[in-house]
Amino acid sequence: MARNLEPSCKQCRREGEKLFLKGSRCETDKCAMERRSYPPGEHGRGRIKETEYLLQLREKQKAKRIYGVLERQFRRYYGKASRQQGITGENLLYLLETRLDNVVYRGGLASSRQDARQLVRHGHVMVNGRKVNIPSYELRVGDVVELKEKSRDLVRVIQAVRAAEGRPVAPWLKVDLEKRRVEVLSRPRREDIDVPVKEHLIVELYSK
Repeated sequence: MARNLEPSCKQCRREGEKLFLKGSRCETDKCAMERRSYPPGEHGRGRIKETEYLLQLREKQKAKRIYGVLERQFRRYYGKASRQQGITGENLLYLLETRLDNVVYRGGLASSRQDARQLVRHGHVMVNGRKVNIPSYELRVGDVVELKEKSRDLVRVIQAVRAAEGRPVAPWLKVDLEKRRVEVLSRPRREDIDVPVKEHLIVELYSK
């Protein structure tokens, strides 16, 4: 299975902002963005000419890195979003938000999307009572995501749940941390998605 092996902190530095790829670590002084906020590489501190294409490319790369999606898969998401009714950029974010790994993370059952992907791949997650080990599995309204009973007391899960207590919950989700359970209540609206992505720039990039 193809995956991005680039260090998470370098990805944040490349985009010039925190993408919270390492969960709670990104909120501490250990975060690389706190110590080296410039892009990685030999010419990281040099001046970069911000062209229109560069801004569009950076938004696409940012979205890919936040959700942990590679180029070919991201292009498929865009193609599907463009064929749906409504605003293409918002459709794209909707498809990314309703991925199984993202909902596990949003529900507070994992400390980061990367951790959520690992939980899913290792068979700890069920959807509507059936095991699903595909991180990109598309959830629909009414679907219930929960951890297997034997997986609910894993150390990583307990730590994630403790960190999620008191944290605002996405309004399109119903979360029961005690039961390790997340239900999809509705389709997420753009104002419900807090990712720092300007999706219209991604649409402009692919429309060329």
